[in-house]
Amino acid sequence: MTEQPEQPARSGNPAAAIRARGVTRDFPAGQSTIRVLHGIDTDIRSGEMTYVVGESGSGKTTLISIMCGILWPTDGEVEVFGTDIYRLSDTELVNFRLNNIGFIFQQYNLIPSIDAAANAAVPLIAQGMAVGAAREKAKVLLDKLNIGDQADKLPKQLSGGQQQRVAIARALVHEPRLVVCDEPTAALDARSGRRVMDLLREVAVAPDRACIIVTHDNRIFDLADRILVLEDGRITHDGTEMPQEG
Repeated sequence: MTEQPEQPARSGNPAAAIRARGVTRDFPAGQSTIRVLHGIDTDIRSGEMTYVVGESGSGKTTLISIMCGILWPTDGEVEVFGTDIYRLSDTELVNFRLNNIGFIFQQYNLIPSIDAAANAAVPLIAQGMAVGAAREKAKVLLDKLNIGDQADKLPKQLSGGQQQRVAIARALVHEPRLVVCDEPTAALDARSGRRVMDLLREVAVAPDRACIIVTHDNRIFDLADRILVLEDGRITHDGTEMPQEG
């Protein structure tokens, strides 16, 4: 039997960083469509680190992509810090993401022609900070992620785990109010993964900020404030721990 969503009593700041109502998403499939999300209703609360977990194909990446303005919903509404992001113009949405959201992508998406420090500094430079100052601020984060000695290396000179940590620094460097992560510890050993999660909590979790993480990494489940489980595009569990099997 599928476990019904529960709404646990919680302490702390209950303010919603993300408010999603009736969110659906269809994708073309030949002459028809496939519905990947089925009317999602949920809030991502400020001051919390929220995990989204579930089997491959359950709709996790689609959901977080819609929540942060990368992928449009077929139907429904999404507010981020009180702004209905899908009522913004394209330019307004780009600026909103730049100033409010940090992304950690599974594919890293580093620029191959510039070094690690410059890659990590991209959001600051896009906001108008001088390149030198932006690089110095990025290097502080690279040091915290234990790759400060790789700051002058191109992405092709870095290992997969090092590239991932550069991508994490890029997501955090402009101190966004919302950090959205897709498998941030997948390429990391246990020690490096814990260091990343500690940094995420330090930078991304505060009364006026939130962090949402898609993960399969059961080594870090204990660090979540809240866990949403998706099955076939529906939330089947909402609690402070993973549901018990059986």
